[in-house]
Amino acid sequence: MYKLLGKILIAAAALLLVSHFVPGIQVDSLYTALIVAIILGLLNLIVRPILVILTLPVTILTLGLFIFILNAGIFWFVSSFVAGFTVTGFLPALIGATCTSLLSTLGNKLL
Repeated sequence: MYKLLGKILIAAAALLLVSHFVPGIQVDSLYTALIVAIILGLLNLIVRPILVILTLPVTILTLGLFIFILNAGIFWFVSSFVAGFTVTGFLPALIGATCTSLLSTLGNKLL
């Protein structure tokens, strides 16, 4: 239970950090970052595997680079229905999803 809570807090901290350095991404508060981290985690757990299977031919053709597009799409999708979390375009979503993923992975390794 504490490990899950730690992972959510690390993801929220990564979102807050990314929002300060990537133009086009805005997170209003820590509460919003926590909500976004939880929703992103749920979507990555449930929806992402289905999308990966459906887009497997494109992923194989692009040598796995299409996974970055899927991550950015999910990141941008979350911003469409969470108040206080804005992503202004696809490029900020791509950079933000990649940086958030890298920072969360690094933080989880340290945890």
